[in-house]
Amino acid sequence: MENRGFRILPITNRPSKELVNAFRSVVTPHISDNANRIYGANANMRPYHKSGKLTGTALTVKTRPGDNLMVHKAIDMANEGDVIVVDAGGDLSNAIVGEIMLRLAKRNRVGGFVINGAIRDSAAFASEHFPVYACGITHKGPYKDGPGEINVPISLDGMIVNPGDIVVGDEDGLVIVPLESAEEILKLAKKQQGAEEDIMNSIADGTVDRTWVDKTLEQKGVDVNVNSY
Repeated sequence: MENRGFRILPITNRPSKELVNAFRSVVTPHISDNANRIYGANANMRPYHKSGKLTGTALTVKTRPGDNLMVHKAIDMANEGDVIVVDAGGDLSNAIVGEIMLRLAKRNRVGGFVINGAIRDSAAFASEHFPVYACGITHKGPYKDGPGEINVPISLDGMIVNPGDIVVGDEDGLVIVPLESAEEILKLAKKQQGAEEDIMNSIADGTVDRTWVDKTLEQKGVDVNVNSY
């Protein structure tokens, strides 16, 4: 009988390293815009590391709030570059990872942590370039009893993460790129990046066209009186 709620599964479908690495050249706003802004984490999921971009393959963990037994197992079984994404219910009562787990993860070449919950030993994370995103900080430590599951679909405040999805994080936050849509989203994000570079150049050389603002206001029935400003 399957021990549902307390089990370990493999990642059955992984992105190529080349595809994952290609996302290092695009920012999270461009990825989010081209996924209709529904695959991004909420603003409470913030970076706590010193600096550096997060890209990698999602190794998902679903755990009881305040318990990190399965997170320890995920560190031991992760492939190089995997990002351990943990649904701990968003609870901030107990930390899910701290400095010891940071050191273990770095030794095992884990790509980073995403914790829907709290961390502790925040000074250690703040001094490192090892990426970690979390909802908050607490000094209270975790339990190690379970239950929990590894490599099952999880939800971070409504953001669905499947094992094998691509995780991207930067200073603006965190997005999850569904594996089946990754190549198309990457292409669209790069196209938007090029278009915005053109806009920046037009601002710099004074050729930027701002007529769209008044046209939009007029379409919405706003009386645009240019003499009033």
